Amino acid sequence: MADITISLPDGSQRTLPAGATATTLAQSIGSRLAKAAVAAVVNGAEADLGAPLPDGATVAIITADSDEGRHVLRHSTAHVMAQAVTRLFPGAKYSIGPAINDGFYYDFELPGGRTFTEADLATIEAEMAAIVKADQPFERAELPAAEALEVFAAQPYKREIIERVSTGAADSEDAGEIGSGETISVYRNTPEFVDLCRGPHVPSTGRLGHFKLMKVAGAYWRGNEKGPMLQRIYGTAWDTKAALEEHLHRMEEAEKRDHRKLAVELDLLSFPSQLGGGLAVWHPKGALVRKLMEDYSRQRHIDGDYQFVFTPHLANANLFQTSGHLDFYKDGMYPPMEMDNGTYYPKPMNCPMHCLIFDSRQRSYRELPLRLFELGTVYRYERAGTLHGLMRIRGFTQDDSHIYCREDQLQDEIASLLDFVMSVLRAFGFDEFTANLSTKDPQKYVGDDDIWDRATAALQAALEKYGLAYKVKEGDAAFYGPKIDIDVKDAIGRTWQLSTIQCDFNLPERFALEYVGADGNRHRPIMLHRALFGSVERFFGVLLEHYAGAFPTWLAPVQARVLPVAEGHQAYAEQVLARLAKEGLRADLVEATDQLGRRIRTAKMEKIPYVLVVGDDDVAAGTLGVNPRGGEVERGVAVDAFVQRVHDEVAAQLAMA
Repeated sequence: MADITISLPDGSQRTLPAGATATTLAQSIGSRLAKAAVAAVVNGAEADLGAPLPDGATVAIITADSDEGRHVLRHSTAHVMAQAVTRLFPGAKYSIGPAINDGFYYDFELPGGRTFTEADLATIEAEMAAIVKADQPFERAELPAAEALEVFAAQPYKREIIERVSTGAADSEDAGEIGSGETISVYRNTPEFVDLCRGPHVPSTGRLGHFKLMKVAGAYWRGNEKGPMLQRIYGTAWDTKAALEEHLHRMEEAEKRDHRKLAVELDLLSFPSQLGGGLAVWHPKGALVRKLMEDYSRQRHIDGDYQFVFTPHLANANLFQTSGHLDFYKDGMYPPMEMDNGTYYPKPMNCPMHCLIFDSRQRSYRELPLRLFELGTVYRYERAGTLHGLMRIRGFTQDDSHIYCREDQLQDEIASLLDFVMSVLRAFGFDEFTANLSTKDPQKYVGDDDIWDRATAALQAALEKYGLAYKVKEGDAAFYGPKIDIDVKDAIGRTWQLSTIQCDFNLPERFALEYVGADGNRHRPIMLHRALFGSVERFFGVLLEHYAGAFPTWLAPVQARVLPVAEGHQAYAEQVLARLAKEGLRADLVEATDQLGRRIRTAKMEKIPYVLVVGDDDVAAGTLGVNPRGGEVERGVAVDAFVQRVHDEVAAQLAMA
């Protein structure tokens, strides 16, 4: 048989014997690459290493230490977990088991309503280790739908997926799981275990091993609260033992930093059950930090030539019909309220109302760009199982801006927004950024292709002009336009998606917005959606975890606590407190009704930046004992010097912007 020619990502070519696989290709390049390889990309599609390569194909090798490679490892480990569960619990039903960020999960139904215990996780891990040691091959096959239904006769969840795919009723999740058409893709490890999957997988289970099962949680089948409740086992898997250990350490740190735990310990906010899920009340200290955040945001918007607006919390259904939310976002909205003059919804977005403000009178090109800003509270129905403190909440406030501009202003306006976003994030202590450019979902969008292409090109050009590295996330845009999402890295290396800039040609069209141009004709403005915090609540939660509750001095609800050593020092302590308040510092005082050491420990547990102790020498000299958070105790510090020190520290922190 004739040889085949394969092109590599760098443009070079390799000649291989007919029937060669990606493994053959990797071996021809080098033994190190062959050892690291877990899958391949063949003509743009991921494939198993053992699949024969077609002549003329362009092939890239996926290695275990890449994002794509770790995804393959995690998906393969999920299959091994399902195999272990079905071995240990005969009659277990298994549904879906995808790879997710940093790990994987699989959903199960155990016979007799049995539930997994913590001890079960250790047993399952041991069985998984045995499967890995056996080095079982992952073997792919394509079966007719009828045959696949027979193979999975005892697995109702798998049968449902097959039936949906074979009848054309599959959603994107089903199609992504097993493909579509007349054949169903499956993988076998051994004759005893087979699973639906499109792949790819590692060549054999022996390529796995650096994993840990983390927890068990409940999960409704297909997220439907009226459907069966399954048990979801979460796990994590990595390419090396060191990477796994680093992740587990990061998880331990994350648990210590959990904002829900810290919010209670520091008396910042709470989630009373009487309110209902996903709704918080802010206590005085938390509300003060929030006010500082919002005041900073307001001032930056004033400096940035934004105009403040306010809009109501609900609106007539006709507004959301015009905007498209009832067509594309209704499942995320609260149920309607039927009134004597129409149907009303709590608003899930502020943008439709900002369009009404733009349209309230005739606009001129001289007014553009028109930048509207609102700290607007919105309401979105998140399913109970997805709620997570402030990170996933049902009522939240966006630092929401909508900018109306001409097309010739678009690229510069986006570049300016990137500067604005980055400077605000730096002020709050973030300095590592990545960007994602989200493009059109072919199944869920409004507007024509030309409009989307122009919007996407403008965002891409602005990113390149700014010099910010970015990844393209195909099909991840909102229905009304492409967007840039800015991710930040926190103190323990986790990534959070915070700020967003969305380019929208569609809402101005739907609301028939116009301005009078320099030529005297009417033109359609372009609309930019922009949030810096994303939401105040979620940003607060991210900050709380980033700083482990130890807010920087400019954000701390109490910047200094004054502690008199004994009752006789109370009067001087009160003088110091009054002086700090006069200078604009946030300080409090705890009287000497308890031991000094205990009061200092309490202040440290409350993560107050400065503990100020005053005794005999301080009363005589007009000084302070300064016990800074994370620093050495200083004696005999002049009050004026301390005040200036705090002002300088706050100024330096804000100057980071």
